[in-house]
Amino acid sequence: MSRYRTILLFGAPGSGKGTQGKIIGAIPGFQHSSTGDIFRSLDLQTDMGRRFWEYSSRGELVPDELTIQLWKQYIKGLEYINQFHPESEFILLDGMPRNGKQKELLDDVIDVRGIIYLRAERDKMVERLRRRALKENRFDDASDSVINKRMDVFGRETRPVLDLYPQQLIHRIDATMSQIRILSEIVTRVLVPLKEDLDDGRMKVDPVAAEVAGG
Repeated sequence: MSRYRTILLFGAPGSGKGTQGKIIGAIPGFQHSSTGDIFRSLDLQTDMGRRFWEYSSRGELVPDELTIQLWKQYIKGLEYINQFHPESEFILLDGMPRNGKQKELLDDVIDVRGIIYLRAERDKMVERLRRRALKENRFDDASDSVINKRMDVFGRETRPVLDLYPQQLIHRIDATMSQIRILSEIVTRVLVPLKEDLDDGRMKVDPVAAEVAGG
């Protein structure tokens, strides 16, 4: 494939997109890819790990080229070990593109079929981040200055990225609902239609292959 079929997962820090991403990633046909999780899994004894910590500890974003390079390597690695099948699965991309430059760097790699945008008031998201920092011992979320800096960056750089995509692709969902209600909205409005379209298209091209992929 020339480009990966992709669903973008948007939301400010504290919107709950990481939680929803992990749940959706357990659904057959969807590969959750969180740049935050990829970075946090880096060995801090390596050069890449140290470079990530230098930025994260200050509440700053990792440079775009470095982010995209690491993500491409990660996805290719999943293909090589047969954990991701681009011909029959969607990537649920959580954490990218963070800005217009990242969108340009990704345009030749991903084919965006849908965008999930989890929305909530800023004070509710800040409170979620504080609770998460205490519960999960996540020092990168622990200080108010870092939290507010991330919120400001999202509003200034990431939120405008939505305007660069066709608006009919964007599904706005209230992030203050219960987790199960949010998941229900995502599955019904986004995942089911896209996966059925993909499966129907594959069935027309190769009925035997589609039947095998569907189990």
